[in-house]
Amino acid sequence: MFLLNTHHDYGRDLDPADVAMLGPSGAQAIARHLAQRAGHAPTPLHALPGLAAALGIGGLFIKDEGRRLGLGSFKALGGAYAVIRLALEEASARLGRRLDDTEINDPAMRAVAAGMTFACATDGNHGRSVAQGAQLIGAKAVIFVHGGVSEERVAAIARFGAQMVRVAGTYDDSVVEAARVAAEQGWTVVSDTSWDGYERIPGLVMQGYTAIASEAFAQLPEHPTHVFVQAGVGGIAAALAAQMQTQFGANRPFFTVVEPELAACVFAAAQQGRPVKIAHGAPTVMAMLECYDPSPLALRVLYRAADAFLTAADSDAVEAMNRLARPVAGDPAIVAGESGAAGLAGLLAALRNPDTRAALKLDGTSRVFLVNTEGATDPARYAELVGLSPGAVAP
Repeated sequence: MFLLNTHHDYGRDLDPADVAMLGPSGAQAIARHLAQRAGHAPTPLHALPGLAAALGIGGLFIKDEGRRLGLGSFKALGGAYAVIRLALEEASARLGRRLDDTEINDPAMRAVAAGMTFACATDGNHGRSVAQGAQLIGAKAVIFVHGGVSEERVAAIARFGAQMVRVAGTYDDSVVEAARVAAEQGWTVVSDTSWDGYERIPGLVMQGYTAIASEAFAQLPEHPTHVFVQAGVGGIAAALAAQMQTQFGANRPFFTVVEPELAACVFAAAQQGRPVKIAHGAPTVMAMLECYDPSPLALRVLYRAADAFLTAADSDAVEAMNRLARPVAGDPAIVAGESGAAGLAGLLAALRNPDTRAALKLDGTSRVFLVNTEGATDPARYAELVGLSPGAVAP
């Protein structure tokens, strides 16, 4: 399915609060934080001229988040950053002096953090980031996962010392349960989705994602004409759309939001012009994007700064994984998980449909920017879908 943005807010300036959180100052804030994180380095941007030629477009560039901060996903930028920011703010208030990212290991700060517990719901990657952030500062983490989260992904979170809680139902059910239990226990919820009265913390999570765009701006050899970014609840898509709008203004690339056709809650919200919760159906292979209730905060940005909304089939995602694992004409091999490859899946779906291709004005002059949002976060599942182990693709 394909839909051009016809929302009444389309083309309007971003809300000032969203500019403050997700614009240049927000990107600078996460850059200062990352400068203090051990092992941080900008993730690579890969040019894929061979694949671009095969697809009939002028250029293809993929920002590869598969090794971000040792977590294998772009989510490493969000949850951990929000946890650390919140702990620094709490310590600043209690100690009567302002602490910044250079003081993460200050004994007084860590003493405050030791008394804090952070909770969240996750499909896998966000929870791992929250757990890592809590471990880094000596805080506690309680992570809620639904029945569809694999044991391998649960174990990857638990290794950071988090307490794991299984919840019956979907990701959205786990979001509700995490908020309920955290309210009872006095814990701090670090969610990547927003709801009425709860925007600042998911805003900090999204602010972390702006690092992807700011790094890419410095790495891209030329201005992209098109951007395809995947969405679950919409956080990364909104963060990058805000960066494109504040960086390039009227000259920004054409921005398309991609979702699994089996879990297209942002698409439904674009169709109806308001946030809607869609019915839970068959699971999608793009498990990290299997969300049925979009983030109102993300939608506020996307209604203004996204140009189109597109769904991709599971078969598109598997094809995208395999195309990246088996490169052509000297392109580098890229390990992209089922959800990580969703941006390319959307591009493949768009190019396959003549009407969509024409509507997006994709041709031999188009320069497309994508984000591989995760590597093989479930290696067994990756090997099943690609027929190769992650190590065989990219040692």
